Amino acid sequence: MDVIVCMKQIPDLQQIRIKERKPILDNVPLVWGDLDKNAMEEASKIKEAVGDVKVTVVALGSDKLQQGILEPLAMGADEAVLLTDPAFAGSDSMGTAKVLAKAIEKTGSYDLIILGEGSTDNYSGIVASALAELLNLPEITYVRELEVEDGKIKAVRNMEESFEVMEADLPALVTVAQEINEPRLPKFMAIRKAGAKPRH
Repeated sequence: MDVIVCMKQIPDLQQIRIKERKPILDNVPLVWGDLDKNAMEEASKIKEAVGDVKVTVVALGSDKLQQGILEPLAMGADEAVLLTDPAFAGSDSMGTAKVLAKAIEKTGSYDLIILGEGSTDNYSGIVASALAELLNLPEITYVRELEVEDGKIKAVRNMEESFEVMEADLPALVTVAQEINEPRLPKFMAIRKAGAKPRH
């Protein structure tokens, strides 16, 4: 089984300064958004539960991804695809979805694509739905519980005032809510080993 996790580095919101009502992003470190970490953690949990699973992280960002990608690799990803062309900078949600779709198609086979329900910096939540449309995949959003079995996924969705149980055949795309899990903190040895994992 092949699982793809789409992740995005964002400026550390705790370190952004405001000057003349505008954010100052110079020298602000880049971090992974919390929801992206939830998506990566869920892929790692599926890998542990199902067994024969390959997890690939597809990440869009700057050349700083080379160092930053060690964290998701240490969390359990087997390899990473880094999209760092300067032409991608500042693209809108649809542009981002198109870039991700092309990259995912080039990785070959995939059974499940996982994203956070939105990015921590702008939280539009549009990219995942656009990506599902471009790849012609069924999509289940706001997932708080996820099971994979016999070529299907079963998901519990958070609908604020109620919960909804849905099923879909694989391949499929899901977006996860923050309450789905608690992302692991990679241990030092896992981070060291992550440096040897393939990056494309």
